Amino acid sequence: MSDGLSGASLSQMPKILLTGGTGFVGLPLLQALAAARYPVVSVTRKNAAITLPGVQSCVIPTLSRDNNWDALLQGVEVVIHSAGRAHIMNETHSNPLQAFREVNVDATLNLARQAAQAGVKRFIFISSVKVNGEETDRNRAFKPSDAPAPLDDYGVSKLEAEQALMVLAKETAMSVVIIRPVLVYGPGVKANFEKMLAAVDKGLPLPLRSINNRRSLVFIDNLIDLICLCIHHPTAANRIFLVSDGNDLSIGQILEKLAVAMNKKSRIFSVPQGLLGLAASAVGKRDFFQRLCGSLQVDIADTRELLGWVPPVSIDEAFAITARSYQEKRHGSHHG
Repeated sequence: MSDGLSGASLSQMPKILLTGGTGFVGLPLLQALAAARYPVVSVTRKNAAITLPGVQSCVIPTLSRDNNWDALLQGVEVVIHSAGRAHIMNETHSNPLQAFREVNVDATLNLARQAAQAGVKRFIFISSVKVNGEETDRNRAFKPSDAPAPLDDYGVSKLEAEQALMVLAKETAMSVVIIRPVLVYGPGVKANFEKMLAAVDKGLPLPLRSINNRRSLVFIDNLIDLICLCIHHPTAANRIFLVSDGNDLSIGQILEKLAVAMNKKSRIFSVPQGLLGLAASAVGKRDFFQRLCGSLQVDIADTRELLGWVPPVSIDEAFAITARSYQEKRHGSHHG
């Protein structure tokens, strides 16, 4: 019986090759796959010394167009490619776009071509909402069918990889699934989300209540649940999926929910957004202010309808898990 995978059906527990198995998404994904008893070949940049049942670990120090994947692809039915050159805040490379292309496009295509030749049935590519763009107008969410509009080199490289993978899917028997997450958070989250956790934890007064933006976020366990669903789901073949928790929040709502999750008094107050913008410009933080106060929403109706997917963890529970992990790491387990 065909399950929509170009006539080739996946066995019950297909062997999976996962790249980026030590990353923020990759490590919990690897743990989830091992817990579900998938046989996994986990490919990482450096030896992570992770021992999980059914997991074979291999080190490939650099992803490039010259990697030979033959031995690692033996018997593999599904590739989940979560490794890549990530968005870099303080770029030092003289040609950043070229550096992103070498890893995110050329190395990805090299792996995908070899996977198709080796008889892999499905290639799941973890892309980014940055392919759609950086910001949405209020009450207008990105859809997978929107014309891509990446604004930075990272987003451009992810788009080029997506386009090349879709061409490969047409030319071979291997189906491709593209997942574009929004900001992923959970235990160990870094960057701006960690800054928000720190600000709420310290009880800093924050003048952000009047900012009427909307942000889509995705909790790590919800993203992993979707990735795992796409391993088998026949309708996922050769499609692009946006993913979020299904609750879009303003920056003020995010901070208030974090305060509740951390058992802290909310110290958020209102200052007109125009004044905040002027103040941010005066101290050279205009870009940061835009990132904080702009809207970025995704419409996950397609993901829900085509896959019958519902985010399993509610946003309140997800914030509680993330906040608890932050406080335990920061204060030990005896925070009061």
